[in-house]
Amino acid sequence: MITLNRIAPDDDPLLLWTAQDMATGARAWALGDAAAVACRDVCRRDRLALRGSPPDAAELLRRIRGQVAGFHPVADVALIDALVERVDGLAPVARFGWMDTTGPAPLPARADPAPRWLTDAELPEVAALLDAEHPGSWARPGGSGVRRWAGLRDAAGVVQAVAADAWSVPEIGFVAGVATRVRARGRGLGATLCAFLTGELITGRSRVALLVDRDNGAAIRTYEKLGYRMRPIAAARFS
Repeated sequence: MITLNRIAPDDDPLLLWTAQDMATGARAWALGDAAAVACRDVCRRDRLALRGSPPDAAELLRRIRGQVAGFHPVADVALIDALVERVDGLAPVARFGWMDTTGPAPLPARADPAPRWLTDAELPEVAALLDAEHPGSWARPGGSGVRRWAGLRDAAGVVQAVAADAWSVPEIGFVAGVATRVRARGRGLGATLCAFLTGELITGRSRVALLVDRDNGAAIRTYEKLGYRMRPIAAARFS
């Protein structure tokens, strides 16, 4: 086993994102064809991203287990399933989706007013919308890793949809906190806003990504129309 001081830009995007540019106390290891990255407070979780063949990934996980207490292993579904069978005390927690795109999104019909980045003075409106429509959002104004918010207002000036640039790294932009008022849903506002963020975040980067609940079919279809592709992933924890 070796300790890594960086993750190559062409490595697994999930590991590259979890590493958070190795700037927040992240640690990384490799053994055989397996690699792992542990970083605290990435999208509100202490995450341990893994890749590699099941035998090598399992052995690597056993060796670093004492250094990653409290972290949630996350990887492709097939790898997590294999690790649960091979590593004592490891249990599955959840299955969800990593979706990413390597190009700007096709723009939906023009919105008026157009989506834009919001100012700090507008963040209380973002917080109020999230409280009302998406209280479980992991991205919150002022939260760790959350850089800026974009929004769409209606003709009366009321914020109808929001989304954040959060936990982005030099190679991968990351979209989080996507929320639309219930009464404004079905108008394509979320798609328009996400297309705006995708276009903004892809500049100078290789891809833009997000996490999605695997049961949220409407959101998945929206992201697919914007050019995002699904990668089923899963999380586990040590009992």
